[in-house]
Amino acid sequence: MSRSTPKVGFVSLGCPKALVDSERILTQLKTEGYQIVPTYNDADVVVVNTCGFIDAAEQESLDAIGEALRENGKVIVTGCLGAKAEKILDVHPNVLSVTGPQAYEAVMGAVHNVLPPKHDPFVDLVPPQGIKLTPKHYAYLKISEGCNHRCAFCIIPSMRGDLVSRPIGDVMTEAENLVKSGVKELLVISQDTSAYGVDTKYRTGFWNGRPLKTRMKELCEALGELGVWTRLHYVYPYPHVSDIVPMMAEGKILPYLDIPFQHGSPNVLKLMKRPAHAENTLARIKSWRDVCPDLVLRSTFIVGFPGETEDDFQILLDWLEEAQLDRVGCFKYSPVEGATANELPNPVAEEVKEERWQRFMEVAARISRDKLQAKVGRTLEVIIDEVDDEGAIGRSKADAPEIDGKVFVDSSDLKPGQIVEVFVHEADDYDLYAAPLGAE
Repeated sequence: MSRSTPKVGFVSLGCPKALVDSERILTQLKTEGYQIVPTYNDADVVVVNTCGFIDAAEQESLDAIGEALRENGKVIVTGCLGAKAEKILDVHPNVLSVTGPQAYEAVMGAVHNVLPPKHDPFVDLVPPQGIKLTPKHYAYLKISEGCNHRCAFCIIPSMRGDLVSRPIGDVMTEAENLVKSGVKELLVISQDTSAYGVDTKYRTGFWNGRPLKTRMKELCEALGELGVWTRLHYVYPYPHVSDIVPMMAEGKILPYLDIPFQHGSPNVLKLMKRPAHAENTLARIKSWRDVCPDLVLRSTFIVGFPGETEDDFQILLDWLEEAQLDRVGCFKYSPVEGATANELPNPVAEEVKEERWQRFMEVAARISRDKLQAKVGRTLEVIIDEVDDEGAIGRSKADAPEIDGKVFVDSSDLKPGQIVEVFVHEADDYDLYAAPLGAE
């Protein structure tokens, strides 16, 4: 009697870059004939892809590993926290294997050791776009691994290494396969999208027999030809980003930039060792909006960084008022093991961090509210994510999944993945409320 199909459970934690790692592992598992199952009880082994960026993420990962061990007993660990194997093994010595991020072959080797594959090439069919963890209508497109920057608060380079850009032909072939599979929104991700191709000296690659440089501008031009929404994440505000903005004004890619500014005070940015910390970002933002008035800017900030004074914080608030960013997230500084910022003098007291975070978020919420109120009475394109008896939930071109606002649409007759025209009739601090005009 032939052995039953080997079954693998999978837990994916962390950011979209980790999600793409999970998709690659799942695709390889499926290619080799493994069945992916949704419960611990059904699984022969469980893979946990961890996050280790901040202390809270580390604890979430350790808790997830513990749950998988209790419920199943056979657990393979990978991902960013896997770069600190001793931390995992101190808490959970019974895990079968620990590997760091991007260790696809090592993960597969660990699975093979526990659960040899049963492969039938006539049955085990994998779609050309691979296995996806996102809804069918949008997908993350990772263009590079690692980062060349050494920001004081970040340990990503120590876990994921220096920048390694994917060949542009591979990126475009993946994008094309995703679009052919029904994806209507591509979310471009990396550690530093602006630096794409720096490590290869912008080497020329080929896509469908056509030469393309491995560079951000050429990538955006090619993606703009696919006829779907293309959204850029993790962009640093270097001068060459200005070359992309005209494409947004022309509708080739979405008028959306996710730029982690992190602060507005030159003093704090220098302490953070942020790239482009000396750039006049406010002038650059104004020039971008002159070219593309509908440009949406989302960003993240850190308050309470060691050495941040009340004057520094006030500079940040003034910067935020002038920048008028559309979507903003903010974190209270938290020491991360291995980050050089831990060695900086003049730490900020926890109660001061909390008070500054509250003040920051009040300003950010007011700016968001004013910007969304200005959209009341306008017609927008919205991509639908969910539909139930109460109506549909979608996103405008200004909103990335999971991190930005939503558009609540008064209709249960729509389908996920539809792009519809809606009339906005109400807004609050972060979300819009609308009625459909028609569907694509």
